[in-house]
Amino acid sequence: MNTPLADRLQRTVRQDVKSMHAYAIQPSAGFIKLDAMENPFRLPPDLQRELGERLARVAINRYPAQCVTDVVERLSAFVELPAGCKLMLGNGSDELIDILSVACNVPGASVLAPLPGFVMYEMSARLRGLGFVGVALSADFELDETAMLAAIESHCPALTYIAYPNNPTANLFSDAIVDRIVAAVAAQHGLVVFDEAYQPFAARSRMQSLATQDHVLVMRTLSKFGLAGVRLGYLCGRAALIDEIDKVRPPYNVSALNAEATLFALDHADEYAHQAALLRSERERLQQALRGIAGVQPFPSEANMILVRVPDSTAAFEGLKRRGILVKHIAGLHPLLVNCLRLTVGAPEENDAMIDALRASL
Repeated sequence: MNTPLADRLQRTVRQDVKSMHAYAIQPSAGFIKLDAMENPFRLPPDLQRELGERLARVAINRYPAQCVTDVVERLSAFVELPAGCKLMLGNGSDELIDILSVACNVPGASVLAPLPGFVMYEMSARLRGLGFVGVALSADFELDETAMLAAIESHCPALTYIAYPNNPTANLFSDAIVDRIVAAVAAQHGLVVFDEAYQPFAARSRMQSLATQDHVLVMRTLSKFGLAGVRLGYLCGRAALIDEIDKVRPPYNVSALNAEATLFALDHADEYAHQAALLRSERERLQQALRGIAGVQPFPSEANMILVRVPDSTAAFEGLKRRGILVKHIAGLHPLLVNCLRLTVGAPEENDAMIDALRASL
């Protein structure tokens, strides 16, 4: 007699996995989709045709090799990688986070990150058997310097993540505080990872710090650049450090089609720069409109999203959804996010619709 599936799962699947929740992705068909910080703009028709023709010529019968090397070289030049540094590719930032968890899983290792923050830092750490230390931000979503420094001294984390700008709060942390945290991690012989997923929309970057700080890594993704469907992230750091981390990267982890699409995007970086500029302009217009709605508190943003607090986030979320607008309801992610929604900056007409729907929902 076969063992019932429930018994089989009990015997074979880890208890912590059974107790956790999967990463939630909302069904979005039929909605104006403003929940996932995607670039809302498609390529112009002539570039769509050019991309299609280019992808049709890719040798998909072969493993990706030279095309991936080409992407590394082109991206290194595009981001102005400092001398003495290297860049490695991942299937989005998520894979790079997991690779870091594998590479840095020395006995007793832990991962430290501010909260609220990107959920994959904690999820990857726990699934890979590392400890996780979350340090709450202040009420205004700034780094709690005292608490961060105390946690670094107490736990000596192997990896400290600083999202720059932060997700879901969208702000850039104080550089003076960040510098002191970076120095504290150096004194404990750990690594700092700056997650710059929203770099196209931010006023500052830590990329050039790699030239002088050998314990710092900068991670970025092309998802916010405009290639969310391509799934390509990259990790930058001193060459000797990247060489060690790269040893645990799965072979051929970036497909030939993704690599070719990335090369195409870099050939047309001016188009994506234009899109980012328009989104930055729309972000400021949205901020002004949100400040004009009674009961709505928008927070400062250096990303392509805006965190807002409303009197009743559940009612507002459901009201927006009834009116065809899908945003992210994040009030349950952390006590600091009570009654908060995260709004992606969309195309002008999408933002107009969202503002009208939010007014009606309140």
